[in-house]
Amino acid sequence: EVQLVESGGDLVQPGGSLRLSCAASGFTFNNFDLYWVRQAPGKGLEWVSVIAAGRASGSYIDSVKGRFTISRNNAKKTFYLQMNSLKTENTAIDYCAARIGCDYCSDSSCYVGYWSQGTQVTVSS
Repeated sequence: EVQLVESGGDLVQPGGSLRLSCAASGFTFNNFDLYWVRQAPGKGLEWVSVIAAGRASGSYIDSVKGRFTISRNNAKKTFYLQMNSLKTENTAIDYCAARIGCDYCSDSSCYVGYWSQGTQVTVSS
């Protein structure tokens, strides 16, 4: 069974830190691009970060650069989002997601993607 099991959401004060984890199973983890996506209250889904298959570092939305770090551990089939210097605007439901990398699939005949159930991050005094 394919699963992305997310953990780490919590209530933290502004300026605090959290580390989200996403544990994958049931697919070839190394071949997938890995994403963090969030949904703030009253807003739509927003891409936050991605780390691509075969890469050691990721990319970020401008508002989190320098504060958030995405990483992947292929041996553990787990990826992470380290969130530092949290702001109230980071209050959201955070989701992890995975889709097969472009080096491994070039059309819809092989495309697959997966999505976690989300975890609540609340930044409040």
